[in-house]
Amino acid sequence: MFVTRFAPSPTGRLHRGHAYSALIAAGAARAASGMFILRIEDLDAGRCRPEFEAAIFEDLAWLGLQWPKPVRRQSEHIADYAAALATLRARGLLYRCFRTRAELTSDLAAAPHGPVAAPRGGPLDPREEDRRLAEGAPFAWRLSIDACHRTLGGFDDLTITVIDPNGDLIVRPARPETAGDIALSRKDAPAAYHLACVHDDALQGITHVIRGEDLAEAAHIQRLLQALLGLPPVIYRHHPLILGANGKRLAKREQSETLASLRAAGVTPEALCGGLGLDWI
Repeated sequence: MFVTRFAPSPTGRLHRGHAYSALIAAGAARAASGMFILRIEDLDAGRCRPEFEAAIFEDLAWLGLQWPKPVRRQSEHIADYAAALATLRARGLLYRCFRTRAELTSDLAAAPHGPVAAPRGGPLDPREEDRRLAEGAPFAWRLSIDACHRTLGGFDDLTITVIDPNGDLIVRPARPETAGDIALSRKDAPAAYHLACVHDDALQGITHVIRGEDLAEAAHIQRLLQALLGLPPVIYRHHPLILGANGKRLAKREQSETLASLRAAGVTPEALCGGLGLDWI
């Protein structure tokens, strides 16, 4: 069965770019006589708000979308992600990283000829690690790409399947090493996006992940996590982004034109869909 999803974070109001992605996913599910699922990815406790979640339901209903209930909220399932994290840690695939975001950002800014390579590393000397833990120093659990490479015997057999713009299925090599040693858990975030996303896609039986092309690179590290956790792979489709009048991608942080403001201005869902080159659901 074809199952896809739209998985927004309630950190702001939805805009035309979100509408485009949700409508493409729902349209694909309808064309395949499949299922369209809504998931709320609300693990960022500092930015997620109940009013934004309520607005997501309102905006998507205005677009004519329907989804099974109840809706899965990631914040209600922290124990699930902790169990996945414990599995990876027990296999020796994680290490404690005490470097702060500021330190990593400083490394990127200091690169003289463009960005530095994705972060790679390993655990500290046990005595130094014990000292920092005793001091209460914060740390992130990072996935060791080197350890993953050893565990899987290399990445040569690791592939991702994508639907290209012509609708053809293409099998490509997965390149998880390009992401470096990603953080899967921090003090302020018990589960990172990649871990929770991969876990929930498998749990909810997602067969096709349809999202913006800005997340195309995420497929590589997510495919690695699927292999490590024994989860089924999915088929990816990455659609073009909707751009604003300035030629830049729409973003919540830039207060892009919201669906609520369009609705208040009298725009109908039919008109919005037509402007996006899509049929109203």
